[in-house]
Formats: sequence, C-alpha cells, structure tokens
Amino acid sequence: MCGILAVLGCADNSQAKRSRIIELSRRLRHRGPDWSGLHCHGDCYLAHQRLAIVDPASGDQPLYNEDKTVIVTVNGEIYNHKQLRETLKGHRFRTGSDCEVIAHLYEEHGEEFVDMLDGMFSFVLLDTRDSTFMAARDAIGITPLYMGWGLDGSIWFASEMKAISDDCERFISFPPGHLYSSKQGGLRRWYNPEWFLEKIPSSPYDPIVLCEAFEKAVLKRLMTDVPFGVLLSGGLDSSLVAAVACRYLAKSEAARQWGSQLHTFCVGLEGSPDLKAAREVADYLGTHHHEFHFTVQEGIDALEEVIYHIETYDVTTVRASTPMFLMSRKIKSLGVKMVLSGEGSDEIFGGYLYFHKAPNKEEFHQETCQKIKALHLYDCLRANKSTSAWGVEARVPFLDKEFIKTAMDIDPEWKMIRPDLGRIEKWVLRKAFDDDQKPYLPKVTDSMLMNASFVYPENTPTTKEGYYYRTIFEKYFPKNAARSTVPGGPSVACSTAKAVEWDAEWSKNPDPSGRAALGIHAAAYEESKDVKTGSLVSDSPQKLVKGVAEKVAAVV
Repeated sequence: MCGILAVLGCADNSQAKRSRIIELSRRLRHRGPDWSGLHCHGDCYLAHQRLAIVDPASGDQPLYNEDKTVIVTVNGEIYNHKQLRETLKGHRFRTGSDCEVIAHLYEEHGEEFVDMLDGMFSFVLLDTRDSTFMAARDAIGITPLYMGWGLDGSIWFASEMKAISDDCERFISFPPGHLYSSKQGGLRRWYNPEWFLEKIPSSPYDPIVLCEAFEKAVLKRLMTDVPFGVLLSGGLDSSLVAAVACRYLAKSEAARQWGSQLHTFCVGLEGSPDLKAAREVADYLGTHHHEFHFTVQEGIDALEEVIYHIETYDVTTVRASTPMFLMSRKIKSLGVKMVLSGEGSDEIFGGYLYFHKAPNKEEFHQETCQKIKALHLYDCLRANKSTSAWGVEARVPFLDKEFIKTAMDIDPEWKMIRPDLGRIEKWVLRKAFDDDQKPYLPKVTDSMLMNASFVYPENTPTTKEGYYYRTIFEKYFPKNAARSTVPGGPSVACSTAKAVEWDAEWSKNPDPSGRAALGIHAAAYEESKDVKTGSLVSDSPQKLVKGVAEKVAAVV
C-alpha cells in the first residue's frame, strides 16, 4: 500500500515549498518505504511513497502517458490492468505497473473511465495540457484518501490526514465511490450500484453463483510479484479466504515465484481461543502457519503509535487495530509485503449478533447497506492503516465490486437468521461453501463449538460430535416441533441431569455414553481383571467407543 500527496494551485512554487512538500510526503513513508517520487509542474505537486508489489523493478511513481503531459500518483491495485491494456493497443506503456493504465484510460475516455477499474485505489491525476486535475477513490473506500483546502486557495489530497493537517485550514475524508473534477468544480459519485439506494432486491439465492463470485474475488487478489499470505483468525470469513487461496494457489502465477504452500498468520494473547481456532484451520488446509503472541502490556504500550497511524479514536477500531498493528510488524519482519484479509463479510451478510433481532427483511437489508457505506470509517480504515504502518498491504476479497453486487442482489429473506429453518448468521455464505465431496473447511471448528449457544440455544451441543449430529438433524428437521421431540440436558453415562451433580469430575466430561466417560467404569474394570473373562468385559466396550469416536473425528 503506497502513500500519495498532491498539492494543486499553490500560490508559492519556490524551492522552500518543494522542500515542504517533500517533508510532508515523508510522513507517509511507512506506507511506501521502497521509493519516493515527486513531480512538479508550475503550481502543482504530485508526490508518492511506493510500496512495490507489482513490477518492483520499473513501476516507480508518479506515472505518465507517452509524452508526460498526463501525470498520476496512485495508491492501490488495479486487478484487471492486463485486460484494460488489451483495450489500449495504440498506447505505449513505460512500466509493468498495474496503475499505469489510469493515465492512458484518461487519454481515451476522459474522466468517465473510473468505473472501468476493478481494484482498490485512490489517485490524483494532473492534465498539464489544460491545467486541470481530478482525484478519485475506490467504490467502498478500501484505500484511504483525504482532501483539504489551503489558505492560499490550493487543494490538497493525501492518503493520511497527518500529511495535510498542519497545512490545510479545513480537510475531510474523501467520500468513497466519488471523484473530484477541477473542470466541473466539485465532487460527484461515479459508483452507483442498485444496493446503494437501499432498494430491496428479489433475486433468488444461488449458492453456486455466490461461491464462484467469491473464488474469482480471491483469485484476482493473488496478483503479486512479492511474498504474501493470509491473515487467519480461525473465524468463518478469514478461513474461507485462506481455503480458496489454498485451493487455487498452485495454478496461479504467484505460485511460480513463491511456491504453492500458502503462508497464514495469526496473533493473540497466549492461549487465546483465536489462536487455537486458527491453528486448527491451518492444520486442515496444510498452510505454513505463523502464530504470534503479545501481552496485554505490549498492547497498552503500542496504543499511542496505533492511534497515530490509524487516525481515529473510535473505541472498537482502536481495540481491533492494536493486535493487527503488532502482527503486521512481525509479518513484515518475515519479508512478506502483502496479505489477504476477511473484512466486509459481516456487513454484507448481516453477521453481527444484533442481526438476530432484525424485524423483517427490509430493515435487515437496509442495515447491511448502511454498514457497507460506513466501512471506510471503521474496518477498511483499520485493515489498511494498521498494516500500512509497517509497509504491508491488506487486500479484502469480500469487498470486491462484483462480489458485493452478487451478494447484495440476493433477496434478503435468504440472509435472515431463521432458527426455525436451520439458518444461522451468514447461512448463505456457509451454504455456498458446503461441499461434502471436497470440503473447504473442517465441518466443526473450535470457534463454532464456542458459539454453539447462540446457534442452538435449546439443547446446546457441548462436543464437536454432538454439534455435527445436530447440524445434520436441523438440515432435515428444522422446525421447533421437531427439535422439542429430542430430550436434552447434561448427562454422563446415560444419567439424569441431577445425577451429574454427584461428582464434580463428571461435569468436566459430560459425555452421554457411559463407555466414553472417563473414570466412571475404570475401577470396575480394574476389579474385573481377576476374573478370567475380564479382558473381554473391559476391553470390548472401550475399543468400540474409541473406534466410533475416531470415525466421527475424521468427519468433524
């Protein structure tokens, strides 16, 4: 992820002003430690701090058209740059940079080319032929951009607030999905999807279409000329990103340079559930997993730096940014410069716990729309700035423009949390990747079991085996009436719930099968060894239970 700074219409174009622009651009160097660039034309300055991901050898910025009359400074990645180059046969490209297409698209289409870009981006473009300029930010605001106004009438743009806050009288967060045109004198929206108007869609849910759309979103983000990996928390979203990347990595161009074993990364307090869940998924997928630990004190010590980099005091954002900030430093120390992450899924599919209370599909859908619109102030800001603080780029496949369209076109009735129909949060996403023949993920993970009480509040399963059986039951018998026909409650060795209280040890291992419950019959078996037939009595049931358990474990 790079850092850009542009100052246009300065009253002062002295050497002192140039030095000041360089000084301010240095404040963004953590975003792009690989190279610095500056282009000056009259009263306009375009500066760039580069993080080299695609074409590290020749893709330094600012970038130009053939005769250098169009200059552009870009932060981001254009995933469809090769396809766009095919439409620009009459143009001569100077570099292999994915961002160079922007200058040539502008030559061909004027300011109306932005919607042709498939990627995450913020850029400022200067046309010296008529002394006009434009700026634009990607559809969701994955990349940050700020806009400010100087006392001398100049207009400023920067990737982070710290580069303009001292020199601008007023500044704002540049709105996602917009462009600014000096020709037309203001901001206008270039991204106008149907979901933005919050109209209720009616398209039927097709799990295959949703699955394929997400696979494409992940695959295009494997475009890299540097080492990369996936941030893996063990939750559904990051696990799906890792699973899809693992499945298709071997066939990608990236594998030819960096090998076909995916690297995954997780951070947490030692012994935390997230670490265990991530390790379980990594083992299942066969990734090269890196587990990092931090202490509470280390998190507290980092807070000042974290807030300086993420540029917000929002409580939940600061909390979530701190471990991501610490992990990014570790990741960079390993030589990794790009990671895939799972942001955006909860907003698109209504994955937050409070969505259980949505009164109807209309309000459910409107809430998801509002959440997506605000992502640039929360999760996108966190993911981008926490990683960019250490020169690492985060890519977010759930926020792919085409994937969002596919997901937000689904009738929200399918996304509603309906226990009576066996639909838990993000059911449409889980169903899309529920491949019995070639599973993407383990059937029952630690995190799923940990949240079992939210999914199955009645007769909550306490083991993975029980959880697995319950999911099968709910698949065929989703109604409350069916659920109520099954007895429940804690039991050990087929006891009643009351009898479990007789021994404190029993509550630690409340398996309903007497033969599986540790210690309950052990003494009896020991006593029976004196009996000649004791070996048959003692061994057979235990071997039977062990065999069943092993088979179930292989499934779950």
